[in-house]
Amino acid sequence: MLDQNLNEAYDNFYTTSNMEWRMLGAKAKAGNIAEVCQALRPEKVLEVGAGDGSVLYYLNEMGFGKNLYALEIAESGVQLIKDRKLSNLKEALRFDGYKIPYEDNFFDLVVLAHVLEHVEHERVLLRELKRVAKYIVVEVPLDYRFGVDQRIKHFLDYGHINMYTPTLIRFLLRSEGMEIEKDKTSMTPVETIKFCEFTLKNTPKSLFKTLRIELEYRVKHTLGLLLGKKKREQFGNAYTVLTRKTNNTLEIF
Repeated sequence: MLDQNLNEAYDNFYTTSNMEWRMLGAKAKAGNIAEVCQALRPEKVLEVGAGDGSVLYYLNEMGFGKNLYALEIAESGVQLIKDRKLSNLKEALRFDGYKIPYEDNFFDLVVLAHVLEHVEHERVLLRELKRVAKYIVVEVPLDYRFGVDQRIKHFLDYGHINMYTPTLIRFLLRSEGMEIEKDKTSMTPVETIKFCEFTLKNTPKSLFKTLRIELEYRVKHTLGLLLGKKKREQFGNAYTVLTRKTNNTLEIF
């Protein structure tokens, strides 16, 4: 169960402020999820840690899943999800962060987008996801860089207590009996970078700064295409992976 202090801290986390920022991020997340799940036609989809429902909004717009469900630890988030009145949303519930209130194999697909980096007991949650669905799609930010230990406060301020690389998240998922079906490494979209820089950080907007952001993105994107998967993972800001559960489980001797 989620620590009571953390539960209270998250309870009023979601408001209508910063809605544009969250929607920008969610648009990219939903696109990544749809891309790695192209081969699936899931009817019952659950998003765990659904926040304010931004990702569900875009999935609903895409017609991704005939029946959408949401679980969120923050009451404020649950209310915002309900307020969206999404046409395919069947239920939005508050949960304790670990225990999923549905029976075994109830869902075709579970979505866990930018949640795992906040979770104290990752494997406990992953086993619950595996219990309720055959397929699980996970997206995590690629926070890890050399010297990350010098930026602890920065990441803790965002609630990020776990760090991942694509290889680390693949190891975690495979060691929990999940087979990788399809994956994708992505960079933060230019429009999101500009919004963060010029709106959130209030950096004075200039032609030079705008061109620099666009050029840096294009260079990294092109190098990733030319030099392959390892280079894309090096430059990436997010990693999205579709997994299928197997009967293999982690054994600790």
